[in-house]
Amino acid sequence: MPLFPRPAAAAKQRAGAPTSGAPRPGRHGRTRKAGAVAAAVAAVMALSACGGGAAPQNADGTVELRFSWWGGDKRAQLTQEAIKQFEAENPKIKIKPEFGDWSGYWDKLATQVAANDAPDIIQMDEKYITEYSSRGALLDLSKYDIDTSKLDEAALNAGKGEKGLTGIAAGINAATILANPKVFEAAGVPLPNDSKWTWEDFGRIAAEITAKSPKGTYGAAAYGTDEASLGVWLRQNGKSLYTSDGKLGFEPGDIAEWWAFLKKLSQDKAVPSASEVVEAEAAPLDQSGLATGKNGMAFWWSNQAPALEKASGGDLKILRFPTKTGSAADAELWYKASQFWSASSRTKHPQETAKFINFLTNNVKAGEALLADRGVYPNSDVRAAIQSKLTPADVKVVNFIDQIKNELGEAPAPPPKGAGAIQEIIKRYTSEVLFERLSPEDAGKKATDEMKSAISK
Repeated sequence: MPLFPRPAAAAKQRAGAPTSGAPRPGRHGRTRKAGAVAAAVAAVMALSACGGGAAPQNADGTVELRFSWWGGDKRAQLTQEAIKQFEAENPKIKIKPEFGDWSGYWDKLATQVAANDAPDIIQMDEKYITEYSSRGALLDLSKYDIDTSKLDEAALNAGKGEKGLTGIAAGINAATILANPKVFEAAGVPLPNDSKWTWEDFGRIAAEITAKSPKGTYGAAAYGTDEASLGVWLRQNGKSLYTSDGKLGFEPGDIAEWWAFLKKLSQDKAVPSASEVVEAEAAPLDQSGLATGKNGMAFWWSNQAPALEKASGGDLKILRFPTKTGSAADAELWYKASQFWSASSRTKHPQETAKFINFLTNNVKAGEALLADRGVYPNSDVRAAIQSKLTPADVKVVNFIDQIKNELGEAPAPPPKGAGAIQEIIKRYTSEVLFERLSPEDAGKKATDEMKSAISK
């Protein structure tokens, strides 16, 4: 049985996109599979859920903390600046950075945790926080002096579980549809009113753009390679991806309807063909259909809009998801923690580790260094203080996050253990449906069986 998730290597771009904080809806190339660290079973299962005891300091009284994160060069530069600001205020605490791209991050972390050599501070993802927390690998941060009073409640709760508060949101974002106005203009199709549009409107508009555009340009990219767009669809239909007790919150027929609509989009040429969808999955961000003007719309997380806008060379429009009713109040979006600040339960310096996480969460100097790289800053005071320093593209994202605040649905249940395998299952059966190797109904039955098995281990 797998001990910790160890994803397979992913596309190079997706591993280190500087503004990428979370998997994006609809075009997610990060495949994940669970793998075993068999030789380290005893070490992993011996992990305690409490922090390490007193540890010897260096001769000069300084403490060194290891801090790991994934991301590209820009993220490394911004994070190093935050470290510099923290060390200036806390000269007796030194932060040793350890970073790399997404594709190797989880393999390395699984090995480190299994060997009792985990970093003190760990950038954690929503998909895996329950997996690591439930096995006692993460520190309960509620026992330490970290101010959470200015954090969005839903984002704060996302880091809570049976083992306590094991993650503090590093940023928040939302599932969106990004639109390229140049594609709309070239096709002579007006941008939709995203406060009123339906899924039928989405399909009609996308098909119209395709029909009025040069060959190879489509109204929208296909969804179906991730959990986020499925999660929105299910929520709009009174279901959920997961339940609070760690089970699937939907039936085979629910996901079959989602695939049936995607199949109709494909038949109407509103989205690319099956082979083109597979090809698009391998494209780096700056060569994605939205960035190159080959797609009028695409499913992305809000914090990825600035990088896409830069790649496209023009303004992009952030849109709410369509709804069944035509009312934005029924979109059932939510604030997602783009990543978390977590800590190893085996750290020998829990107080100092918590002090650094508190700095990253609540200090304006940290906010001025990190800006919106990991999503919209979750601390409302810091967010207001740094807004004047943000780029126009980042301000656009902040404004969207604020705009939908009163339209949000209830926060979804966190992914259970084993949820890291779900995306690959979704992606694989989406391909089966698009290539017409399986009907949506058959895919729904097979996929849900595999999902249930993945999260029940």
